Amino acid sequence: MHIDLNLLRQEIAQRREEGCDVTAVETALGLATQSGKPLAQAELDGLWAQLQAMEHKLGCPYVEPSDLAGIRAQRPQGIRKQRLGLSDDELFDKTYGAWLGRSAGCQLGKAVEGWTRAKIRDYLTLMREYPLADYFPPPPPDAPPQFRPNVGSCRGKFQSMSRDDDMDYTILGLVMLEKYGLDFKTDDVGTTWQLTMPYQCTYTAERVAYRNLVMGLKPPATALIVNPYREWIGAQIRADAWGYVTPGLPELGAEFAWRDAALSHVKNGIYGEMLVAAMLSASFSTSDVMRVIEIGLSEIPRKSRLAEAVKDTLSCAARFRTWEEAWDDLMKRYGHYHGVHTINNAVFVLLGLLYGQGDFERTICIAVMAGLDTDCNGATAGSIAGAILGAKALPPKWIGPLNDRIKSMVANNTDCAISDLAKRTVAVTRKVLARERAV
Repeated sequence: MHIDLNLLRQEIAQRREEGCDVTAVETALGLATQSGKPLAQAELDGLWAQLQAMEHKLGCPYVEPSDLAGIRAQRPQGIRKQRLGLSDDELFDKTYGAWLGRSAGCQLGKAVEGWTRAKIRDYLTLMREYPLADYFPPPPPDAPPQFRPNVGSCRGKFQSMSRDDDMDYTILGLVMLEKYGLDFKTDDVGTTWQLTMPYQCTYTAERVAYRNLVMGLKPPATALIVNPYREWIGAQIRADAWGYVTPGLPELGAEFAWRDAALSHVKNGIYGEMLVAAMLSASFSTSDVMRVIEIGLSEIPRKSRLAEAVKDTLSCAARFRTWEEAWDDLMKRYGHYHGVHTINNAVFVLLGLLYGQGDFERTICIAVMAGLDTDCNGATAGSIAGAILGAKALPPKWIGPLNDRIKSMVANNTDCAISDLAKRTVAVTRKVLARERAV
C-alpha cells in the first residue's frame, strides 16, 4: 500500500485519538520535513509502521472493542426489545416518514456540506433568513465568493432527492436485505458494494475498504489496512436501513449495523452506526426523544468515547437553554475532531433531536445549522424524526419539493419512488417480525 504524507498525518491523529502517545512520530516527522524536501517512501513507511505498533497509554480510560461479542460485553443495561403495537398502516406511515425525513434532511444539508456553523449563520444572515426555516435560498449574483452553496440543492432548484452517498447506502442496505436475507454477513456487504456501487462514488473509509476488497482482503482486514478514516462518519450514515426493518428491536438493529460497519470501520466508527440503528428501531415504538437516545446508547460500550460524547450532550441539553450555548460548550471537548468524524457529527445530530423537541423542521434545521457534515447530520436527524412522526405528520414545505422521487448511483435503483422504497422496506420488516414471533 502506498503511504503518502496526508495519510500519515491522518493516521497520527487517529492513533492519538485512540489513546496512543504519538509524540515520537510527530517529532520525527517534524525533523524530516524541516528541510523542505519530500520524504522518501521508506521514511513514510517506517513512520507508519511505528504507528501501527503502538499500544494505548497506561491509564487510558476507554474500553473500545470492535467485535460484536466484545461490544455487547461492554454495553450498559438496556431495553433490547420493545412492544411495537402498530397497525399495518401505521408501520408503513412510520417507515415512509423515515425515508422522507432522511431525504429532506439530506437535501437541506447538501446545500452547505462542509460549511462551519459560523459560515452558515453568516450566509443566512446575508440572505435575511437566519435562523434556518426552509431549504437554503440560492445566492444572488453579487454574493461574495465565499458564499457559494450547492445551488442544485437550494430552494426551488431540485425536483427530487438528489443523488447523495448518504441515501445510496440506505438503498444499498435494503438491496442487501432483499438479496441475502436476514442472515447476511459482512462479506455480503462487500460483495454488494462491488456489484452495485461505483468505486468513484465511495469516499474515505468506504473507498479504502472497497480497494482492500479488490486486492483480495477480507473483513476485518478491509477496515484496518491503510485506513486512517476508520472512525469517521462513513458507517454512521449507513445505519438507517437496519433500523427501519427492526422496529422495536434495537438490539437486532444494532447487530445488523455491526455486520455492515465491520467492513470499513472499527471502534467508534462502528458504534456510530450501531447507535443510530438502535435509535431508529426505538423510534418506531416511542415518541420520547430522550428514551430513543437512551436506548441507542445502551447498545454501545459504556466506556467508549462516543458514549462519553452522548452523555455530555444530554448533560448540556439539560443545562443550556439554547442549542447554540450547548454547541459552544461541547466544541471545547469535541471540536478537535476532523470535520467528518463520527463523534462530533453525532453530537450535532443529538442537538437537533434534543432542541428540536419533536418538531421536524427545528430538528433538521438545528442539525444542519451546527455545521460540518451537514447533509449526513440533517439526514440522520430527519430520519429519526420522520420515523417518530410518520409521513402524514411531516410538513408539506419539506416533503413536497421531493415529489416522492430519489436519485442514486445504486445499480437498478437509480431513480425510485420513495414510497416504493418504503413498501419494499416494510416487506423485509414483516420477515423480521415473523421470525421474531417464531422464536
